[in-house]
Amino acid sequence: MLDFSGGALIAALLIYSLSFVFFAIAVGGKKWSNREPAEHGRRWGWIAFGAALAGTAAHVTFFVTRWIAGGHIPTSNMYEFMTMLAMAVMLAFIVIYLIYRNILLGAFTLPLAVILIAYASVFPSEIQPLIPSLNSIWLRVHVTTAALGEAFFAVGFAAALVQLLRVVDFTRTDKAGRKARRWTEYTLVVIIIVIGFLVSVFSFRAAGYEADFQQTVVKTVNGQEQTYVQKVKYGLPPFVKPHNSETVSVKPFLGMEKPLFEAPSWMNGVNAGRKLNTIIWSLLSGLILYGILRLVARKQLGAVISPHLSDIDPEDLDEISYRAIAIGYPIFTLGALIFAMIWAQIAWSRFWGWDPKEVWALITWLFYTAYLHLRLSRGWQGSKSAWLAVIGFLVVLFTLIGVNLVIAGLHSYAGVS
Repeated sequence: MLDFSGGALIAALLIYSLSFVFFAIAVGGKKWSNREPAEHGRRWGWIAFGAALAGTAAHVTFFVTRWIAGGHIPTSNMYEFMTMLAMAVMLAFIVIYLIYRNILLGAFTLPLAVILIAYASVFPSEIQPLIPSLNSIWLRVHVTTAALGEAFFAVGFAAALVQLLRVVDFTRTDKAGRKARRWTEYTLVVIIIVIGFLVSVFSFRAAGYEADFQQTVVKTVNGQEQTYVQKVKYGLPPFVKPHNSETVSVKPFLGMEKPLFEAPSWMNGVNAGRKLNTIIWSLLSGLILYGILRLVARKQLGAVISPHLSDIDPEDLDEISYRAIAIGYPIFTLGALIFAMIWAQIAWSRFWGWDPKEVWALITWLFYTAYLHLRLSRGWQGSKSAWLAVIGFLVVLFTLIGVNLVIAGLHSYAGVS
């Protein structure tokens, strides 16, 4: 069953990639066809959407079969949650696409789903048993609705990013023009850093790289200090080793035979040193990848993409982004706040506990509340609305990734394998 489930996810990933290619061809218009651009776009758009439906069907098959094999909803670790989020993004995309039929949305949403699946594959994929507090129907309702709300936010982000790339004038040299170009480029850099992280992890994993450390951990329990030793394994060359640890074995990489420094003592979360090392590698590999792309393009990446979007109506993208967020907001409210508090009361006998994940879920909700308020009462449309949608999804990403992996708490998942 697990082999079949894993095969279904691989099939979904391949079909999503193929769907993205079809959407790119649809956007390309007459560059690849002798037909009229509108006819060409419609034809390839439906082919691409059909492939997206097939990929989503394979993804749902993965989700259902893994649920059957594990005996519980597959959300117990980062691998399961991120694959479910990618599935939710595709379901949200299907809904929005059927309403607006905008092929450009597919060209930017499909890569997001692919990146989420690739990111999930970084983490251990073994099925883990649920502890009693997690084995509740309210967990299923809470997690699935929260993920679906975030998925609509992701679609809104994709439309907003396309809108910004469309309306920002990369030829302007005044202060306002330079500022718009700079922040648009920063957004693309964040995406490339995530891609660079995936490239580095899978590259060193394929090479079989490992580094092992032995860490001494001191904890205070009931007023008494307890000391124990744990093993920490790295999959990336260590710039930083765990705090209060000894090196067991490190494979040399580019002449680096030992870590450059030790993680600070205040970073006392689970495998904090390894996670800090991962962040360093993500920034380094992402910036190197961005530098290579800039050398090839010889201009800002936004300036490369923008001319290909000249036929797109930015007002349509603004409407799509707003509608996607408007649909996701009540779903997220139910899942991340109301259902979450009901589950917290059942699991931990309190509705609210200021756990880092709870705090950032509230921050996310407040941000999108402000977005909708400004949009409806203040008339914020166009670029202002798009920037809010982009920033909002960056907050979502920090809630999903930063809180789960960097900040210790009740909601923390397993780290990178």
